[in-house]
Amino acid sequence: MPIYHTLGKIPPKRHTIFKKPDGNLYYEQLFGTVGFDGMSSLMYHIQRPTMVKTLVNSLDVSPKIAVHKNMSARLLKGMEVSPKDDFLESREPILVNNDILIGLAAPKKSLRSYFYKNADADELLFIHKGSGTLRTLLGNISFEYGDYLVIPRGMIYQIDFDTEDNRLLYAESYHPIYTPKRYRNWFGQLLEHAPFCERDYKLPTELETYDEKGDFVIKVKKEGMLHEIVYASHPFDVIGWDGYNYPYGFSIHNFEPITGRIHQPPPVHQTFETSAFVVCSFCPRLYDYHPQSIPAPYNHSNIDSDEMLYYVDGDFMSRNNIEKGHITLHPGGIPHGPHPGAYERSIGQKETQELAVMIDTFKPLKITENALKLDDGQYYQSWLEH
Repeated sequence: MPIYHTLGKIPPKRHTIFKKPDGNLYYEQLFGTVGFDGMSSLMYHIQRPTMVKTLVNSLDVSPKIAVHKNMSARLLKGMEVSPKDDFLESREPILVNNDILIGLAAPKKSLRSYFYKNADADELLFIHKGSGTLRTLLGNISFEYGDYLVIPRGMIYQIDFDTEDNRLLYAESYHPIYTPKRYRNWFGQLLEHAPFCERDYKLPTELETYDEKGDFVIKVKKEGMLHEIVYASHPFDVIGWDGYNYPYGFSIHNFEPITGRIHQPPPVHQTFETSAFVVCSFCPRLYDYHPQSIPAPYNHSNIDSDEMLYYVDGDFMSRNNIEKGHITLHPGGIPHGPHPGAYERSIGQKETQELAVMIDTFKPLKITENALKLDDGQYYQSWLEH
């Protein structure tokens, strides 16, 4: 995240004396990544952020793998994931490898009874249904349908939902999530050809600061375990902070599609990148304008990556019988492309209203037991002509 941001009160010089009104010191904490080489923020706490009171218990939440080596195209009916009250219990891992965990969730209740921190992975939440507020120790972000929320690893947060009807696609990335390099200049500023700009980001606002002692439960995910820890002070006691490492939001509706005379390859839709996978946004856009163009994508082989596509809304022109919330998985090594009839019926069309999120991984994805419950079992044969 290449934008400097600050909230609350901070001293004029870092790592110097910063006194409370009563003369005691605020407690400084560097919140950094990649050792001391990545992005970081410097925050100031009312209480020591290190006061662990009790280690309650630990729960194994590792995903249960059903298919370790997948070689079949699959369609998962994502809307069949059952709603659950608890935010963490609602999260169902469906596709995983050593770099990423991709899942679906339908939480009914706000996360208020405890705090949560993923100590292993950056989290990317895509809001398919619902609205509310992401509450973090570095400030709050309002969200709605179509928003991506990027939550850096180690960030303590809660989440408020406005209603009980919520649907999320989420990814846990064991590599930092960045804005694609080709969109940025050497200073980090987004370039003119980028499909979005800094104005489109939703940055944290409304810094909540609590000076409270007591018993505060934080559930921390680490190496497939969920540890329940009681801290002696409220996690949201930051009086001020500045830096580059913080949660932010971005609406898929603010992605400006790149089009051309002939069909453009998937990288023009790229929204986020890591060293292990990319995330792309397919948005309403004008079709190719060469007089002989075929707007539907050409058949292609994912030799070096698995492709997961989550269908959000609109008309999915290259697929037949696709509904909102469906997920298709096309494993590396098998060609795929438009369904029968889609290639031909795209000719002469002027625009598409499709909305979808794609995650391409550079290592194969494993299929979880949760995913098999959603699998239609027939998708791999859907290119046969009848």
